[in-house]
Amino acid sequence: MGNASDKIPAELAKELRTLAHDLSNALETIVQATYLISQAGPPENSRRWIELIDQASQEAVRINHKLRQVLRSQS
Repeated sequence: MGNASDKIPAELAKELRTLAHDLSNALETIVQATYLISQAGPPENSRRWIELIDQASQEAVRINHKLRQVLRSQS
């Protein structure tokens, strides 16, 4: 996105920022819950599932962070 014509319309950017913020809150809950479950000493056969949830949620956090950076650059 190099010039003014490439900018996201202001209303759309505002809505996307709101959605990204809400997504951040939901992801934070997942990350925290996954951590707490992992600390509770789950059965061995559950640990791999917890690791998968943790990895996927951390990747979603990273993607959402990049999205928020792009939206900030549109301001």
